[in-house]
Amino acid sequence: MSNKDTEPQQEEQTVEDTVEAVEETAEDTTPEAVSEEAAKIADLENQLGAEKEKLLRTAAEYANFRSRTEREKTAIYSNAVSDTVSEILPIADSIDRALQASANAPEEFRKGLEMISNQLAKSFEKLNITSFGEVGEEFNPELHNAISSIDSDELESDTIALVYQKGYKVGDKIIRHSMVQTVN
Repeated sequence: MSNKDTEPQQEEQTVEDTVEAVEETAEDTTPEAVSEEAAKIADLENQLGAEKEKLLRTAAEYANFRSRTEREKTAIYSNAVSDTVSEILPIADSIDRALQASANAPEEFRKGLEMISNQLAKSFEKLNITSFGEVGEEFNPELHNAISSIDSDELESDTIALVYQKGYKVGDKIIRHSMVQTVN
């Protein structure tokens, strides 16, 4: 048995012993004896209150520790996914460029590229990775990196006119900002 288990029992025994002592000396009802016993009881109640307060504080600290640890685990996972995906993104860009350039390529070649692109998209979806930065979206400096700007009558001001490189994020964490051309 640990000291923590025996301490509350010792306190209970001390309280019981004090109560018994008060009952035994109840015959001695002089005002000094009664006030002395009442002071002992008050002192023991104060000690018990202090121990309860320590226990509550320890329980609160433990709950805080558990929630902080859970947040750290989530952040570590998110960072690991982010770091891994950032290494794969150049491959995804190359596949997208190959698909765009394969308009005159044989059908089998184009189908193969589409299959690879779809598999990569499904993998990103399973990892909760989303892409952003499409033509017509409103420009957001927190998500998009404007490389150039143009004047256009077809698109509204502060929208994306051309996407040079897609942006990606996992949850709310941005893995890579998109590189875009905006409309003035």
